[in-house]
Amino acid sequence: MFSSGQLIFAILFALVFAVVIFFAYKKDLNLHKKYYKGSVWVLIAFIGFILMIAAIKFVFV
Repeated sequence: MFSSGQLIFAILFALVFAVVIFFAYKKDLNLHKKYYKGSVWVLIAFIGFILMIAAIKFVFV
């Protein structure tokens, strides 16, 4: 299906991409802490809402 060169490229690309994303996030970590201070509660509320919808579906279906 894929040649060995394509597989090597895909693996190297994925590794380099992950490393670049990691360092970019690490560089911006202080800004994230400053500007997105309460965002964890928004995530928890969103997950809770999705769980509530799923619970209602399983109770009434």
